[in-house]
Amino acid sequence: MSRPIILGIVGDSAAGKTTLTKGIAQVLGPEDVTVICTDDYHRYDRKQRAEIGITALHPDCNYLDIMQQHLSLLRMGQPILKPVYSHKTGTFEPPVYVKPKKFVIVEGLLGYSTRTARDCYDVKVFLAPPEALRAKWKIKRDTQKRGYTEEEVLAELKKREPDSEQFIRPQRQWSDIVVTFYPPQEDLNPFNSHLNVRLVLRPTIPHPDLTPILGLEENSMSAIRLGLDRDMGKPVDVLEVDGHATLEQVNKLEHLICSDMPHLRSICDRESNPELGKVAGTTGETIQSYPLALTQLLITYHMLKATQMY
Repeated sequence: MSRPIILGIVGDSAAGKTTLTKGIAQVLGPEDVTVICTDDYHRYDRKQRAEIGITALHPDCNYLDIMQQHLSLLRMGQPILKPVYSHKTGTFEPPVYVKPKKFVIVEGLLGYSTRTARDCYDVKVFLAPPEALRAKWKIKRDTQKRGYTEEEVLAELKKREPDSEQFIRPQRQWSDIVVTFYPPQEDLNPFNSHLNVRLVLRPTIPHPDLTPILGLEENSMSAIRLGLDRDMGKPVDVLEVDGHATLEQVNKLEHLICSDMPHLRSICDRESNPELGKVAGTTGETIQSYPLALTQLLITYHMLKATQMY
């Protein structure tokens, strides 16, 4: 019996984990995907955290031992009785019975915080948007969906910063792919479809051969670029896609990613996957982001590639 393929998506609060997860799950097929949020493993509810003076980002505020035990069970294809934390109410709800499907996506704050947990993933992604951009995303989300005022969100960001620095950002070192969405210098609006993306590709997993991109780079202003860099002191490949990339440029990169996996060809067909790269705009409208679509496609490639190894 084949075991589930497990993807980890880790990042700070409002880094874009849910948006990224939603598109990948849609492409893989919702009927084949189980999504787990590690925020469900909080030890204290919102009121208790305020009384104790601890943030949800601190390891002591989470049952990491139960989280890693559940990840190990899921990896073996076993069901779990998962706790449930409601971000809307800040309280816990009754646990739910979860049986892993063909793919499991685990997103949250502290997914790579223990060695046992890290060993459970086939693909590890870390989201690292600029802090100023993440703050704007968090203000928008928490005021519109979680009932906070802007002042409360800003105060919470300030309170959480030491734990973000100590516990969340260091998890970047364990990832296979680091995803950074960022606005062009001339565009300060964080809620449009023109955000660029910078993908740090570590040699910890076999990435598709992207070297033909070098032949497509007409000049230094090309909208899609591939280069070498160092991340946390280690050599990495870096793929950059600008928000103003044309459909023709995007299609070339999509088919380049899919070229060595025939069963991925249908995924490269945008009409077959209308949710790829979709994100909510400023006024709630749905807009298309090519950098997001390509990021979701590359991660999907790795999920499907992992199935060939078992």
